[in-house]
Amino acid sequence: MTYHYSTKDFSKQSMARAVGIALPVSVKHSVEVCNYIRNRNVADAKRMLDRVITEKQAVPYRRFHHGLAHKTGIGPGRFPVNTSKEIKKLLESVEANAQFQGLSTANLVITSAVVQKAPVTWHYGRQRRRKMKRATIEIIAKESKAEQKKGKKGGKQKKAAPEAKEQKAADTAHHVHEHASSPKQEHKEQDKEQRKEAQS
Repeated sequence: MTYHYSTKDFSKQSMARAVGIALPVSVKHSVEVCNYIRNRNVADAKRMLDRVITEKQAVPYRRFHHGLAHKTGIGPGRFPVNTSKEIKKLLESVEANAQFQGLSTANLVITSAVVQKAPVTWHYGRQRRRKMKRATIEIIAKESKAEQKKGKKGGKQKKAAPEAKEQKAADTAHHVHEHASSPKQEHKEQDKEQRKEAQS
């Protein structure tokens, strides 16, 4: 069965994507984590998720935060470990797809992170059954042009630096040569004047 992404403006020349269908994670936690990593560099997002998994950094909850305890410096927040692990796997898949397409994995920026509710399944039980949490998460990353331009500008400046040094050295040598030759010219003019006076 073919999965239809929610984002239609997708370009294989500059974008990569991955989807996790019916992942065993909470939809609410997934929404908050996706909001947390959206518009960030993929490598930075992975580092942030690693800190969340080790419970060193909490994810701020901006939507589903009713009765949620506050964390230092961010307000309502949690450590959604399982959700962070699944989303980190998706980010690694995005990087692998980007590398296969010939894109630079260092310049990937997450442009779309969408969470949808997956079909409901049930925990088996004779007396009582429970609904299992399932979410479908899709992530799209785009190769950032701004970072590419910065790299190109830096390369041009490095190449132009030796040329500027050579030009400066040449100008200095020419300037010294002019100053060194000026006394000789004055001496020659004085000799000519003395010869003219002697002849007269």
